[in-house]
Amino acid sequence: MRQLQLPAFEFTEKQKEFRRFVRSFLKEEKAKGTFETHADSWLSGYNAEFSKKLGQQGWIGITFPKKYGGQARSSIDRYIITEELLAIGAPVASHWFADRQTGPLLLKFGTDEQKDFFIPQIIKGECYFSIGLSEPNSGSDLASLKTSAKKVDGGWLVNGMKTWTSGAHHSHYMITLCRTAQLDPNKRHHGMSQLIVDLKSEGVSIRPIQYLKGEHHFNEVFLENVFVPDNRVVGKIGDGWSQGMTELAFERSGPERILSTFPLLETAINLLKEKRDHQGLMEASKLVSRMWYLRNMSAGIAALLEEKKDVNLAAALVKDLGTNFEQHVAEVIRLLLPTLPDKQSTDEYTRLLTESILHGPGFTLRGGTTEIMRGIVAKGVVYA
Repeated sequence: MRQLQLPAFEFTEKQKEFRRFVRSFLKEEKAKGTFETHADSWLSGYNAEFSKKLGQQGWIGITFPKKYGGQARSSIDRYIITEELLAIGAPVASHWFADRQTGPLLLKFGTDEQKDFFIPQIIKGECYFSIGLSEPNSGSDLASLKTSAKKVDGGWLVNGMKTWTSGAHHSHYMITLCRTAQLDPNKRHHGMSQLIVDLKSEGVSIRPIQYLKGEHHFNEVFLENVFVPDNRVVGKIGDGWSQGMTELAFERSGPERILSTFPLLETAINLLKEKRDHQGLMEASKLVSRMWYLRNMSAGIAALLEEKKDVNLAAALVKDLGTNFEQHVAEVIRLLLPTLPDKQSTDEYTRLLTESILHGPGFTLRGGTTEIMRGIVAKGVVYA
């Protein structure tokens, strides 16, 4: 049986200094009223101006090559920025997917034209992407997707439907996984390709799927004879599955799978300290210790990414453990500091608790369900 090992990682003094600089900047922006803290802000906190401000700091696409406007800095530096943004609950949803996975996808598989056109815009915080994967009636069986692309002169005609598409109503483009060859029951992962769909194209319809608290983040995206030119094919026709799996490793490996409810945990601990509730602090300390080992695992994945190593298996494990932890935080805290949920409350603790509870059901679904993650881990350690 294969051993799953993550490296122990220690931040250098230079990296700690960079963290202090990022933290100071964010505290100043919050004090100026640029944003307020929210739980799960990486998925539901849209603020185009704040994204541009981060772009001006050079903190979007920080690992991207300098020739496109990036800084070619380490995955560890990006990890530090990500942690600090999540810890303070900053609104980063607008640029999140473009920075986290679309940019790296295009840098790895895209054409020079695609890189020259999209990457500088992503780095500036001015170009947003959604990910067109999930479909109705497919559940977690992504290989059963029905969205198709038929070859025509100069491009492809795309027909189908995507669901749970995060931020499509804000995004400019959608990386769309579709069938470009007829399904072979014996080779279900073959014949799929990735196309860049302009969400302003004729034939694209976007309909909202509302959260329990009434927010609009998820969407259904309908594609009816949508024309996609040949220069918007990502990588090679037929390689969509393998490219998509590479992309999902970026999606599942970050601290956003651990820290979505961190603002609630921090606020609750401060309240328990004010109340001198020693028993409550003992219970909260169990959450902190659990978060600490998950954080060390996530940092270990960042170290592996820096070494250009495969993180698919480790990312699936941390994603599973992390998203269950995020849900558990809200369940424990609501019993330690009971309050009536109110999404409009001016009290920060009440609002953060409400957001954490109502967003919680999605934590273990998005990016791959718990069952799928455990299947990946089981196969990885047994059949490697």
